[in-house]
Amino acid sequence: MLLLKSVDLSLLNTSNVIDMGSMFSRCSSLESIDLSSFNTINVNNMSCMFYDCSSLKSIDLSSFDTTNVKNMGWMFKGCNNLKKKNVKFNNSENKILSELSDKSKI
Repeated sequence: MLLLKSVDLSLLNTSNVIDMGSMFSRCSSLESIDLSSFNTINVNNMSCMFYDCSSLKSIDLSSFDTTNVKNMGWMFKGCNNLKKKNVKFNNSENKILSELSDKSKI
């Protein structure tokens, strides 16, 4: 179990990343994260990206470009404290939206 409460990823270059699946999975102490600098244009997998981030209270993914994402399954599963989110998915062909979470308030 990771005890990471917050992290600064503003200098991380994600322009060539194609798989973000489970990237923050089981970071159960993570309370906040700023991903506004993430370049997600080439990403095709975001499944379980925030799986079991049970302390996460808010998230802003409005800058994410999900045009090429094929899998978002269980992206927020276990995020039971997620109260505030700014999520905009721009992939009309993504059919996984119903599986983004189980009981998460998204």
